[in-house]
Amino acid sequence: MAMGNGSQKINDIIEFLSGYLHGKEHALRLALIVFFSKGHILIEDLPGLGKTTLAIAIAKALGLDFGRIQCTSDLLPTDITGLSIYNKNSGEFEFRSGPVFNNIVLIDEINRATPKTQSALIESMGEKQATIERQTYQLPQPFFVIATQNPVEQFGTFPLPESQLDRFMMKISIGYPTRKAEKEILKGGSRRAELYGIKPMMDKNEVLAINDNIRNGVYVSDKILEYMLSIIHATRSSKYLAAGLSTRGALAIHYTARTNAYFNGRDFVIPEDIRELAEYLIPHRVIFREEYEHLEKREIVQSLIEEIASPA
Repeated sequence: MAMGNGSQKINDIIEFLSGYLHGKEHALRLALIVFFSKGHILIEDLPGLGKTTLAIAIAKALGLDFGRIQCTSDLLPTDITGLSIYNKNSGEFEFRSGPVFNNIVLIDEINRATPKTQSALIESMGEKQATIERQTYQLPQPFFVIATQNPVEQFGTFPLPESQLDRFMMKISIGYPTRKAEKEILKGGSRRAELYGIKPMMDKNEVLAINDNIRNGVYVSDKILEYMLSIIHATRSSKYLAAGLSTRGALAIHYTARTNAYFNGRDFVIPEDIRELAEYLIPHRVIFREEYEHLEKREIVQSLIEEIASPA
């Protein structure tokens, strides 16, 4: 698929779905950037702000399989991956796949699951595979996790460990809709049921073709790479941070910058592709020193980036 056609089609999808996702257009765009960067996204927000609707909208518009996992304290790893069940007629065990074997998987309230169950997701998210009873199964491609997380101070939550937070390419929030958007919701009611009936605006082959175009057709110059490295090393030497970006975090900046350029109809990356996404890519991946924990983390990250000169 030609670059212009692909980026136009993505923008058409965003415009179309905005009619169903009042006030969530920015969150939708960020989620699609992560999807086409072959990453996963974590949405931290209060219940009832449209996170599930966002996930369904993306799956339906892209013509992909959708699965949902509602996390609770008694959720087991096999509830996510599936398990083998004995068939007395054949006398053999048969594997029954779990909801993780879908293209797009919504993991609702991930921090209500126990750490053991949370850890079952790491292999699936990182390796695009699941190992059940010593047998490894490849997950369908593309594979995209949208996980939601309640604010950590809510009752019955288990904070995600740093190793799992680092698996999410972005961490975002949707927030309350604007007064105008909420008025439209109140007038028209929820449109989630309608989403199940929309016709796909793209198919799996087109999705994979766009992924290939982004990876192989968007140019990143040495100057831009040096700019990325300056940001990465600034996080590792900042007085505010006990630990800076990992190499996985560095790759996330690289991948999403190319996708952002593609969404904007360009086949090359500019500094703005990096700067406008940094607040969603970096804060959840770094560890702040204890004495600075009370400060606004996104503001600290933005101040670090503003100190780095853009390439000429």
